[in-house]
Amino acid sequence: MGFQEGFLWGGAIAANQAEGGCHEGGKGYSVADMARYKPDIDITDYKAHNTISLDRIEQAIHEDDRLYPKRRGIDFYHRYKEDIALFAELGFKTLRISIAWSRLFPRGEEDFPCAEGIEFYTSVFEEMKKYGIKPVVTLSHYEMPLDLALKYNGWTSRKMIDYFLNFVFTCFTNFGEYVEYWLNFNEIDSVIRHPFTSGGIIPELCEEGKELECAYQAAHHQFVASAYAKILMEKICPHARMGCMLTKLTTYPRTCAPQDVAAAQQANLENMFYSDVMVFGEYPKLILKKFENEGIHVEMRPEDAEVLKEGTVDFVSFSYYMSRTESVDPDAERTPGNTIAGVRNPYLASSEWGWQIDPVGLRISLIELYDRYHLPLFVVENGIGAKDVVEEDGSIHDSYRIDYFKQHFIEMEKAIDMGVEVIGYTSWAPIDLISVSTNQMSKRYGFIYVDQDDEGNGTLDRMKKDSFYWYQKVIRTNGKSLHDKE
Repeated sequence: MGFQEGFLWGGAIAANQAEGGCHEGGKGYSVADMARYKPDIDITDYKAHNTISLDRIEQAIHEDDRLYPKRRGIDFYHRYKEDIALFAELGFKTLRISIAWSRLFPRGEEDFPCAEGIEFYTSVFEEMKKYGIKPVVTLSHYEMPLDLALKYNGWTSRKMIDYFLNFVFTCFTNFGEYVEYWLNFNEIDSVIRHPFTSGGIIPELCEEGKELECAYQAAHHQFVASAYAKILMEKICPHARMGCMLTKLTTYPRTCAPQDVAAAQQANLENMFYSDVMVFGEYPKLILKKFENEGIHVEMRPEDAEVLKEGTVDFVSFSYYMSRTESVDPDAERTPGNTIAGVRNPYLASSEWGWQIDPVGLRISLIELYDRYHLPLFVVENGIGAKDVVEEDGSIHDSYRIDYFKQHFIEMEKAIDMGVEVIGYTSWAPIDLISVSTNQMSKRYGFIYVDQDDEGNGTLDRMKKDSFYWYQKVIRTNGKSLHDKE
């Protein structure tokens, strides 16, 4: 069987990691612009890495922009035509991008959008249209206006729903003609793990001891905002579809000991609670009981239940980089992953950053999600961060990246052959950009190399890696080249 006709092959980037132009075109600061590069940071300490204080924000605003890599990105803001041309050369059928909220509404509270921001994104969509590349657009990808975090403690405030819907209305009315696929919140489950970047939550502004409750309250407001956005989309862009976006953290038990199995089961239930709400339009009873048992109070208005039911999503998208393992053993060795640590799986290899490589886990994830939701799936992030070497002749031999993608594509194809409906696949990322977790440039994901180091030095020239030509062939053959004999 293989990949169906019209399968959407492509890549994914985010405005806060690629655009740059932090002070251009009327853009205001976003929460991502506060992320400082620290070479010695311990990325396994997720709590410390994803927490920010008011003092640190104040310091960040006044410090040199060069210390904050996401403010410069890879200059997609000025080079988007060059980059989209390269994506077209790759053969992309689709490109996932995000729209920076603070580029349209610098403070988040304005009544009307910034004209320069509208003009920029219109130009980006026109350029994609020129090459026949379908946009997949994320409405919120870790880039809410900083002022909303400082003034309202982000999504802990219900006021955020109205501000967000004003932004969404602007996107639908100005860009709706170009977009068939919209995503609501990038990795919406991450508001629990990194509340500032995902929800604009500052711990000092939460009641002491209520930080976790604040995060769940923020998630609820995002659920309601997503439902209202879906209802609005159906009125303004009836041709379009709305999807949710989950960090798929497929978790295995470390052993077959029942305690380990129960720990893994709990981790998986917590992970998929977010997509459950947006697909089924209601909270799972087990999660509501968890709130009750742990004394977590989430304020819900009577009308929220009806809105959640009316505004369910059309498809489920997700990121998948690695699986994780769980155990009740407090001494079990832990290893980093996508914004969360897990117990090391002895059966898997790891990337240079400790993320465990599990292609079969992608097949497991696809089958699990399709069996649970009976909705089309879209793999919108998948890739490997690695250090690349530029040879004297300018070539970049990244066989490790080719092997990673090949194995994941083969497993994705197996899931499709079993009957799983997959709309498409967008790699993270088709071009090197700033890492969301470490703020490094040296953690490279792309098929296209960008000449910039962790401190921002370099020409920003784009260079094709070996994987560029390999992925180009995969797309041209709709995956048939995966089975070519080496």
